[in-house]
Amino acid sequence: MQMFNLQRFTRRGFLARAGWLIAGLSLLPLMQNFPLGASPGSQVGIIKTGNRKEALKRSLELIPPPDVRGKKVLIKPNFNTADPAPGSTHNDTLETLIDELWDRGAGHIIIGERSGPPDSHEVMQEKGIFELAQEKEVEVINFDHLKEDEVVHFQDDRLHWREGFHIPRILQEVDHIIATPCLKTHQFGGVFTLALKLAVGIIPNVGTNYMRELHGSPHMRRMIAEISLAYKPDLFILDGVEAFTTGGPASGTRKNAEVTLVSSDPVAIDAAGVAVLKELGSTNQIMDNPIFAQEQIERAAEIGLGVSSPDQINLISDDSAGEDYARKIKDILDEG
Repeated sequence: MQMFNLQRFTRRGFLARAGWLIAGLSLLPLMQNFPLGASPGSQVGIIKTGNRKEALKRSLELIPPPDVRGKKVLIKPNFNTADPAPGSTHNDTLETLIDELWDRGAGHIIIGERSGPPDSHEVMQEKGIFELAQEKEVEVINFDHLKEDEVVHFQDDRLHWREGFHIPRILQEVDHIIATPCLKTHQFGGVFTLALKLAVGIIPNVGTNYMRELHGSPHMRRMIAEISLAYKPDLFILDGVEAFTTGGPASGTRKNAEVTLVSSDPVAIDAAGVAVLKELGSTNQIMDNPIFAQEQIERAAEIGLGVSSPDQINLISDDSAGEDYARKIKDILDEG
């Protein structure tokens, strides 16, 4: 497998910023408990607003990240292309998340991603990521430009991948990972691209045949789910302020959903995300199939990546608008 040079933009080798203060930030959800059913269950927070910066901050209050004081944190965004959100992670989301992590005392912050089919460096350049990184004093790692000693091979008996796959070593070296998926359908076989499919971006594309294997396999959606065996974000913050209800991943039918989802469970947040797509009205593949029968979700649950049924999902919010919307989503989840 051919590899290329690691590209980093800046390093932060000095003390974490002062002023960290989180005591008292957590909001008590107004909607405490939907029936969980089987134990232990997973929480999915629902923030109902069209303001991304507000949504990001409230998400971290509703379901806080782990203690990042002095820690190395990697942000895994969606930079599949440079198309406007939900085609890619909105820069407002990245900027706000970076600020929040510095305020909580993070020691080092990395943005790590690769694009495809467009060139990863060009996508990041078009989105202004290098300028953002310089301004915010964070590092950028292009997962398509890694040396051989900067990747590790992942293999697992449960994989449909013929020989496993390589992932960036940095994913095993950082203390915490926070992922920022978007809310959208996927017209090229994925059906939807939310938290689980975001993991495709950890597999190098340049110099490998991984994407050819993925797109040529009858097990494509199962293979998408299986990638998440190789890395585990501590938190997913899914931007559904705008959604693609058809088309995707770069462009499609755009609707203003004005919702942000947050969870540590990729299966639970994807199930809730598909329920939001159902509520908005989406493709036949979304509308006509039970949520936990969707192959990405079904396989992810089967291999233990998260919850295995709707009654294990506990939806919470921090205001009445979110509570009302969560009831709608819970009904859709329960109906399948």
